[in-house]
Amino acid sequence: MNKSVSTPSLAQRLTPFRHRRGEALASLGGFAVDAGRIQVLEGPAAFRQQLIDAIGRAHRRIIIVALYLENDEAGREVMQALHAARIANPQLGIDVFVDGHRARRGLLGHGQSAGNAAMYREYAQRFGEGVRVWGVPVQNRELFGVLHLKGMVIDDTVIYSGASLNNVYLHRHERYRLDRYHLIDSAALADSLAWFAFTNLRDNAAVVRLDQPDPPPFRERPQAIRDLRQQLRSAHYTVAGQRLAAGEVSVTPLAGFGRKDNALNAVILDLVRCARQHIVLMTPYFNLPRPVRVALGQALRRGCRIDMMVGDKCANDFYIPPDQPFKKIGLLPYLYEANLRRFVSTHKRHLARGQLNLWLWRHEANSFHLKGMLVDDTHALLTGNNLNPRAWALDLENGLLIRDPHQLLRERHQAEWERLRQHATRLVDTHDLQNPRSYPPSARKLLKRIRRFRFHHLLNRLL
Repeated sequence: MNKSVSTPSLAQRLTPFRHRRGEALASLGGFAVDAGRIQVLEGPAAFRQQLIDAIGRAHRRIIIVALYLENDEAGREVMQALHAARIANPQLGIDVFVDGHRARRGLLGHGQSAGNAAMYREYAQRFGEGVRVWGVPVQNRELFGVLHLKGMVIDDTVIYSGASLNNVYLHRHERYRLDRYHLIDSAALADSLAWFAFTNLRDNAAVVRLDQPDPPPFRERPQAIRDLRQQLRSAHYTVAGQRLAAGEVSVTPLAGFGRKDNALNAVILDLVRCARQHIVLMTPYFNLPRPVRVALGQALRRGCRIDMMVGDKCANDFYIPPDQPFKKIGLLPYLYEANLRRFVSTHKRHLARGQLNLWLWRHEANSFHLKGMLVDDTHALLTGNNLNPRAWALDLENGLLIRDPHQLLRERHQAEWERLRQHATRLVDTHDLQNPRSYPPSARKLLKRIRRFRFHHLLNRLL
């Protein structure tokens, strides 16, 4: 790996939510990257093609970090490409990191199964063990937190998206799940992401090889998982302190885990608190953490314009059409819409005068998974963080902060934002949302029960 200047972690220097405004941003280092080496891909099909092509061209290393690599046609296409690349080049190092709990269960609502791990073992038996698949247990149970890191390193290129790897994320058939997709050519940034994955995940006793027969169950190693959690709370990327030359922007990788001393959370808050003119915020599941809601309210009061894009409940991963049998998991989109309704009611004055714009995305039967921020044409956050309480406190998250003082990427960001708005409508008031009285009877019954026993506060913390 290329050498980079290691700086103390932001978590070692700051106590988030108590630091002075702007301190988190001011204290960051970053990698200088030529703006021409940053690309924005237009959609999931382009993302899939870019990924498969890059795997086929790889010479030295492939590192994939995602919540899951699914056992379906798209997932198998990726696995096939990885093993083919390894066979063609036996010196190629290939490591795939996925959430360990998610990989060893079936899909929600589909009964028991061996999960995606069965596919990893199948390919290893057919083609050899050249593709190492690592199961990472961030918590003792999936309910209380998952590996939600994102980013792929292929030689010296970083492919960053909030997407996982399956049919809908990669638009393998008619339906797609929309995310954001960026390519950054930077050996130093790629080295930093690879170092983090190897140092904090691959070499940890809690992490197991899922491509090998009979991996030990996580319930047998509770102490190792506790030790991993403790290590991740202070884990950080190595970052160089590089000055920008003409035509360059700064890219800073950030990690975050837990409520306390979370560098990614601190930077998200500072982006909102330091915004002067305009904030664009995208989140797939409308359930903002309280500190973010407070900071957004303060930004509105000081005159900032805010555009927020969220998914319509019909564009939610868990939405069940009324003509299909209802399952409890199908209640989630209605809970998110209830949160959105309260937010609209709170800020109806800002909505009415156009200072706050809430964009509701919906396109046919496709789903919405966007996340990230654009601030004042000078800062952009690429992240897998859903900007909800779960991401804020339970999941292991990361992101790439792009600082662009000379607005070299402004046109690319604007083109991306305009493209995303093609299938979005602006909310004016709560009447633009479905009346809860017209929800399906099963959804209304469950919502009433949850409110009666005041479970919605607990659910919002876990969703």
